[in-house]
Amino acid sequence: MPESKRYAENESEYTVVLERYNTVLDELFAGADVYVITPLWTTEAEVPSLQPVTGYWQSLLVEDDPDPEFRTYCHLFAVRQPWRRGCMDELLRDIADDKVAGVLITDTRMQRIHYPYDGGADVFLATSEERYRMRDRHAEWLSSHLSGL
Repeated sequence: MPESKRYAENESEYTVVLERYNTVLDELFAGADVYVITPLWTTEAEVPSLQPVTGYWQSLLVEDDPDPEFRTYCHLFAVRQPWRRGCMDELLRDIADDKVAGVLITDTRMQRIHYPYDGGADVFLATSEERYRMRDRHAEWLSSHLSGL
């Protein structure tokens, strides 16, 4: 957001957030299919029965504590869909409001990854040249902090 603001407070600010997300997503995925990968964190190895199994991909043991009550699992769900500008606005708005976290949007070869979060997004690209071009195109969007973060 302008002036390194983290959260939108009104509709015009949400418009800016969604416009920026969609602009970068268009540059990365226009005309292509993407995977939307969503995590579900639990202390159980099994996918909770309350979670629909649509798009279930895999489960990972993240914290292997000897005490089962402190073990942590990340269950990943991946859904393939065609990218169209605006098709994820509801999800992106929830991410901007920190209602949803950990979502990755990637091309089907997983060479370009968009990781949106409250306050911005990280973009992982196949080459440094591609990364520098993306950064330079959107330099005015970077944080005013010296690191750009």
